[in-house]
Parts: sequence; C-alpha cells; structure tokens
Amino acid sequence: MELRSALRWLKARRWTTQLAVVGTLAVGVLLGTLISNGVRAARDVVAPDAKPLSIPSPAELSSTFSQVAKAVEPTVVNINTESVVTRDRRRRSTPDAPDPFQDFFERFFDFGPPERFRSESLGSGVIVDPNGYILTNYHVVEDADKIDVRLPGEEKNYRAKVVGYDNETDLAVIKIEAGRKLPAAKMGNSDAVEVGDWVLAIGSPFGLQATVTAGIISYKGRPGMQQFQRFIQTDAAINRGNSGGPLVNLAGEVIGINTAIMSSQGVYAGVGFALPSNIAVEVYNQLIQHGRMVRGSIGIYFDSTVARNPAVLRSFGAEHGVVVDRVVEGGPAARAGLRHGDVIYRVDDTPILNGEDLVNKVASTPVGQSVKIYYIREKEKRETKVSIEDRATLFSAEIAGSPRPDAQGEEASQQLGLTLEELNASTARRAGLSEDEAGLLVRDVEPGSFADEIGLQRNDVILEFNQQAVRTLREFRARQRELEPGSDVVFYIKRPTPNGWVGTYRGGTLPH
Repeated sequence: MELRSALRWLKARRWTTQLAVVGTLAVGVLLGTLISNGVRAARDVVAPDAKPLSIPSPAELSSTFSQVAKAVEPTVVNINTESVVTRDRRRRSTPDAPDPFQDFFERFFDFGPPERFRSESLGSGVIVDPNGYILTNYHVVEDADKIDVRLPGEEKNYRAKVVGYDNETDLAVIKIEAGRKLPAAKMGNSDAVEVGDWVLAIGSPFGLQATVTAGIISYKGRPGMQQFQRFIQTDAAINRGNSGGPLVNLAGEVIGINTAIMSSQGVYAGVGFALPSNIAVEVYNQLIQHGRMVRGSIGIYFDSTVARNPAVLRSFGAEHGVVVDRVVEGGPAARAGLRHGDVIYRVDDTPILNGEDLVNKVASTPVGQSVKIYYIREKEKRETKVSIEDRATLFSAEIAGSPRPDAQGEEASQQLGLTLEELNASTARRAGLSEDEAGLLVRDVEPGSFADEIGLQRNDVILEFNQQAVRTLREFRARQRELEPGSDVVFYIKRPTPNGWVGTYRGGTLPH
C-alpha cells in the first residue's frame, strides 16, 4: 500500500521535476554564453586603460554678446574727416602701368606743379570721458582740416579738435563739445586677456555705423611697424572705417583700439590688430596732460635681433644684453662714454634681456633723471651714469617721419635744370635705401634742360657728382662751381623701379 502511494506521488511530481531540470540547464547555458562573450570582449579591447569619450548635450551661446553690444555701442562714434591733398600732376600710376613707389613719394614728398583737391576719410572712435574726450587712431585724423564726429543714433555732426597725438603708437585724442555729459566706455586691463578669449569689435566699417563683429584673441604681443607698437591679434572682422574703434571683452571693457588689418586686398582676411588698452591708457594720460607723448631716451641705436643670438653675445663676453650699434652724436649715451660694440646688460636694477626691456625701462624713466648703465666692453664689465633726455628731441626726424627738416631746404640749379633736396638717413631707410645712399633727391627736372637731356628723372637720388660723393646741397654747389662750358658731367644715381632701386650712371657734356 505504501509502495503504491509513493509511485503515485512520483508520477504527480514528474512534470515539476522536468521543468526544474530544463530551467537549470537554460540558466547554465546563459551564464556560459555571457562569460564567454565577456572574455572574448576583453581580449578584443585595443586600449583597455583608455576611457571612452562622451558627447555633452547641446548648449547655446548666451546672450552675452548682445548685452555687451548694447552697453558699449553708445560710446562708439563715427569720425569723418576732410583735408586738402596736394598731388603731383605728372606722376601717376595707372592700371596698365602701376607705380610701386607712388605711395612712398606721395606720402613723403611734395612734387610740383601740384593739383589740389579735397579728400575724405572714415574712421571710428570711442568716448573715454563724459566731457567729450575721444580716443582714436592718429591716421584717422592725421592732416585733417575738418573733423566731424557723429554720435550713435544722432544725425547731427559735432566738430572735433585734436587734443594731442602720438605718431609712434598711432593714437590720438580728440574732443567734441556736446553740451551734455556723454556715456563713456570702461577701459580694461589688456594684460589679463588670453589667446582664445571672445572679443567684439565695434565701429563704422565702410561708414556703416554701430557695426558689431565677434571673434577671439588669436595672438598677443604682435610687433608693429613702430617701436612702441605691440598688438593684440584677433579674427573679429575689422575693415576700413573700423580704425580707432574699440575691441572689447565680454565684460564690456575696452581692451584694445582697432588699428590695422593684414590683407593683400585691403579688406578683412581673418587677421586684425588692436593696440592694447594698457598702452592706449598710458598714451591718453600723457596726451591730455602734455599734448604729446614724452618718452625717455639715452640716444642709442641697436639691432634687436642681436639680443636673441647667443653666439654673438658670447663673442662680446655677455650672456644677455643689447649690443649698441651706434650712438646719437652729442646725446646722453655719447656724453657718458658709450660707443659702438658696448653690450648693455642692466639698467639700475633691471636686467636687460632684449631690446624691449631696454626701451621700456628707459622710456618710462622721467626726463632729466639719471640711470646707471651696466655694460660690457672688450669682455670687461663697466658702468656709467646716463641722464635721460626727451626721445622726441633726440630722434625728431625718425619720429616725425619728415623727409626735409628746415635745415635741409631745397635748391634749383638753373645751370643743370635740377631742383634738389637733401634726403636724410631716416627717409632713405624708409624708402628701402641704406644710410650710405642718403644723397640728393631730384624733385624736378626742367624740360629741355641739360639734366633732362642726359636722362635724369624726378625721384632719382644722386649719390656721386663726377666720381665724388655728394650728400648735401653744399657739396653739390661746390662741384657745380668747378664746371665750365664744355665740361663733362657724370652722375651716379639710384632710381626706383618695380624691382627696387637700381644704380646707374647718367652723363653728358655741357654746351659751350
């Protein structure tokens, strides 16, 4: 009876047991598959110690740009200037015959007979004082007979006057009388900006007032054409008319004054330059106090590249410093005994590692104050005291860019049919000539004259008169007094061509 009962119990539990066995087998197969795949996956990973990258959720740039634009735009003005331009009637570039030297000679020389016409130019500026003081570029207002300023949202023009300018940084301060307090921009610290920071350029490109463009800082400390120019480089769009406008950070602070672009076509090509606000503030403060920038100098010339050449420095017995090329005659360095080949390695307690260190230290020292110069001569360390003088006085020709100081004048030679002018060393260098080629510039050739017949042309530079060097009008007159009817006259000249300056001889025999 008990056996029969047991068989009945087993028969009732048979399906349950089978299901349990099947379930157990299924779990085993699944675990085996997972373990096998995991082991295979581990073997397939190329860089097991690398973390997988993740993609962040999309985010939009905030409305910071528009907020900054609304805050700064009321301080940015449009500047229109008018000036009377004098241009040589006979010297012309045409599309078929471009003259690569025209810009140089039209900028630095005034040939006759001239024609006069009115020229207009556009620019921008930023109000930095509620009383109407505006910071802009000097080239925007240079030689202007009339300067008109238009405030944002107004059709009225305000006549402006120049308070002062600094040619070496291309900055100027102008002032308008608006009859009320004006919104003024906040100046920022340009030393705080970093490459990659967002910036806005605001101005009037092509006369389109209140135009805002955005970009980033792409470089800091880019050297300019002038010694005291160090630019912030940006890819914010800058075009003609933006000059003098502000470059601002996302705090709405002016960290630069838009000054120039790099472009072969004269329009935006992705690279623009702004003068840092720290330089602009320093210049502005001096211009409103003195009307000009006062910088100290000891009166020396040097090649800044030498300071970066260890081999050259070692040959002088120096680890670092600036090698003096030459000294200004009668200047403070000359009076203190400094000369060509000396290596200045320290000024007071400031080490001089490069030319910028020397310029910054000396230029920021008040005029009239003395500094101690530590230098190396013939591999021996020496020192001397030098009195700081006004740089504008020591380097007046270079700073002003004037090709003809009053002492040089001009003179017409009726005998030869020439109008000549002394070409100083500074202007010769700017024209692509060496200092030794600073001779006599031919400003005019009388038609049908002896000079015309032997082929002399305006803009030729006379270096020799009958195999004797002539650099001054006095030397030329002395050679000319030696001439008699029938004398041979031979000039060695440098002539501007599309491929640069070319030396050639021109000569003939004076008629009896």
